[in-house]
Amino acid sequence: MDEFQNKKEYENEIYQLWLDKECFKPKYNFDKNFSICIPPPNVTGSLHMGHALNNTIQDILTRYHRMNGFNTLWQPGTDHAGIATQMVVERNLAEKNIYRKDLTREEFIEKIWEWKEYSGSTIINQLKRLGSSCDWSRERFTMDEGLSQAVRKVFVELFKEGLIYRDKRLVNWDPKLLTAISDLEVENIEKKSKLWYIKYPIQSKKNFIIVATTRPETMLGDSGIAVHPDDQRYIKLIGMKAILPLVGRKIPIIADEYSDPGKGSGAVKITPAHDFNDFEVGKKHKLKLINIFDEKANIVEMDEIKEYQGLSRFEAREKIVSELSNLGLIEKVETIQNTLPYGDRSGVIIEPWLMDQWYVNAKVLAKPTIEAVRSGKMKFIPKNWENTFYDWMENIQPWCISRQLWWGHRIPAWYGPDNKIFVANNEDEANKLSKKYYKKKVEL
Repeated sequence: MDEFQNKKEYENEIYQLWLDKECFKPKYNFDKNFSICIPPPNVTGSLHMGHALNNTIQDILTRYHRMNGFNTLWQPGTDHAGIATQMVVERNLAEKNIYRKDLTREEFIEKIWEWKEYSGSTIINQLKRLGSSCDWSRERFTMDEGLSQAVRKVFVELFKEGLIYRDKRLVNWDPKLLTAISDLEVENIEKKSKLWYIKYPIQSKKNFIIVATTRPETMLGDSGIAVHPDDQRYIKLIGMKAILPLVGRKIPIIADEYSDPGKGSGAVKITPAHDFNDFEVGKKHKLKLINIFDEKANIVEMDEIKEYQGLSRFEAREKIVSELSNLGLIEKVETIQNTLPYGDRSGVIIEPWLMDQWYVNAKVLAKPTIEAVRSGKMKFIPKNWENTFYDWMENIQPWCISRQLWWGHRIPAWYGPDNKIFVANNEDEANKLSKKYYKKKVEL
């Protein structure tokens, strides 16, 4: 009975024996090779059941190939997890009344490295307790100097090839964490919402065109109204101008198939700087991009909308709805089920926001992968997942790779006095590029 009660002790002894005998190191028999790079767990806490399942499957595959005489490597590592780690460390510091804004960047990064040493070692020890047969002598971290150099090198090469570029586009903006986030970090949650039907006066006429919206505050940034080209109700209005209520801006009524005649009023307000679909419609019809929010989703300073300046998006909504009601410009209000985008970490509603960010041309990079599946070089099991793969890869959008964080890989770009960008592996290289460009030494 005692031997079963001491199983934890025996497990540790056996695992240490494996490590001492270097059982998990590749033996360099290059006839047959097999390797797995562990999808690195974040250094933000401890492992969960999903990690346990994932790593068990990897361990089975690794041990199977090792026992069959393959030169086998299971490469371990941990991920710096920019947003999650910065958020955890900020929360821990706040408990001691220390805030990021009170620290220099260097001081804050030092606090994160301290957290990484504590949290990262917890995760590695958990993997070892699971019996994972990784080659721990090769353990890596995504912010290691070697990996950081690799990131910079690839960034510079892709920039030179035109596959990485800077562009002004809409991003998923988190007004609490103050950073762009990816689509995967957005949680779409269905909630009850109100749908306001708002009257927009038509210039030189006594009637109105009615648009339906769940976000009345964004009307401050409207630059057009779209109707379906075949919608008989609005055909005569196409090409005319509407007057934006409360603002007075004249905006065109355009024909676009994006507008669904069966949805709402069939007429859609177009706010290119604050809606992903509107952004595409706005580009097509050369509509103005009017940004009405700052980084905290408060109304910006702008002559046209002075009275709303500084209000939060929800305060602005309340004020706008009240003023429209007083003017008799709200036709009706409906209660609907609406899908709202929430930040999976911050828990606040994400705002589509127009800003300069760095992007990868994912469409070009996806082509060899698509070809690998089409040719049979890469196979999906079960095969029906190919359809999901093609749907995603063939409709892939530019990938936003920049974040507004202190923790993470810094974009290797330096800026000249006229904002000319110099992308280089280090500052010396950037200075050489700028000297060649400006014909003199300038401060970057």
